Amino acid sequence: MSIRVTLAAVVALHGIPILAQGQTPTMPDRKPAAAAFITQLAQGNFAGAAATMDSTMHRALPAEKLKATWEALIAQAGTFRAQRSSASTQAGPYQIVAVTCEFARASVDVRVTFGRTGLVTGLFFVPTPGPWTPPSYVNPASFHAESVTVGAGALALPGTLTLPNGAGPFPALVLVHGSGPNDRDESVGGVKVFRDLAEGLSSRGIAVLRYEKRTREHPATFTGRFTVDDETVDDAVAAAGLLRARRDIDPARVAVLGHSLGGMMAPRIAQRDARLAGVVILAGTTRRLERVMLEQTAYLSSLPENTTPAAQAQIAMLREGAARVERLTLADSASATPIIGAPASYWLDLQQYHPGEVARTLTRPLLILQGERDYQVTMADFAGWQQALAGQPNVTFRSYPGLNHLFVTGVGPSKPSEYAASAHVAAVVVDDIARWLKGVPPL
Repeated sequence: MSIRVTLAAVVALHGIPILAQGQTPTMPDRKPAAAAFITQLAQGNFAGAAATMDSTMHRALPAEKLKATWEALIAQAGTFRAQRSSASTQAGPYQIVAVTCEFARASVDVRVTFGRTGLVTGLFFVPTPGPWTPPSYVNPASFHAESVTVGAGALALPGTLTLPNGAGPFPALVLVHGSGPNDRDESVGGVKVFRDLAEGLSSRGIAVLRYEKRTREHPATFTGRFTVDDETVDDAVAAAGLLRARRDIDPARVAVLGHSLGGMMAPRIAQRDARLAGVVILAGTTRRLERVMLEQTAYLSSLPENTTPAAQAQIAMLREGAARVERLTLADSASATPIIGAPASYWLDLQQYHPGEVARTLTRPLLILQGERDYQVTMADFAGWQQALAGQPNVTFRSYPGLNHLFVTGVGPSKPSEYAASAHVAAVVVDDIARWLKGVPPL
């Protein structure tokens, strides 16, 4: 549940972008259209902006909700100042234009997705990533990076494998993202969670594979019906298989690490792949996702910066979406209408999955880590793992008093705004994972 839009002005609380229908392999450059769309938002012409959206997007975000979304962003990021730069990428039948916008208190990338007709099919806000510099616990001289491809064919994913220098074979770890269209570094504002973990662990003798998430690399495949297996599980299983096929990797010591949604799904990944040597869960929830979303919404609504009418309207929209998810039944499974960015098939799949129960069936070593300042996946979830796995000798638990959802150190109650600052995953987390994995017996 890694919130990709961390400024409270979100289209989807958990970072699932709203993507509607559209089909064409190529299209004209939509940068001018994206600039015009954002100009309409900045000028308060929400009806005009909504008129450029396709029917599915318009149903999900009509003018009044578009207004509430933009005003909630303003409430946190400050007054809109200017559009600075833009870049576009083609993703199947879609073109995604990322426009870097300057606000009074933050720089935000506004991502506008276009379908074949030139209408807007998606809208997404993320803090503009800052430059990454290695944390002190990374030793660049001790490892090297190699480009790899996870999977094959139309759904292949580009990835990076960091390998300790030397002959090997090395123990290895697959990194599995949280919600939303994550890049291979799991970049969130000023933090690159997976790059920190990969280079920190490879500095300690462990090979690490990270890759672009399918929702980022192939967003066009997420129209109609899909499940969390399509989003997360299938590619993690393929990534583990890729590692085991390499001569410089010890096939008996390949493990998986899931963060947030990836942590929630890690037991299912291990259930699917009986050859995994172990499982690491970072801030994985044990509860139904929509209920965690309601809890997050309540927390966000209590923050002083979210007491404005615009922010409260946005929070009400998210609360309404979560309530709709709660009411879903199997009779709704054929519906492709998105609820908080995903169809009924996605939510129903998650409702039938119980992470703690699946984890209890695993005999391989499990390491479960939790930041005590995490407001997204809280200590209630950590307690859920402890309760589900009580008495299991193969499980190690550890929580960290000063860390947030990204396992970054902070003080006081955690807020979305803290993600914008450049920071690194705490060294103690990297050390604990490395120590644990080196102690895992070969499968």
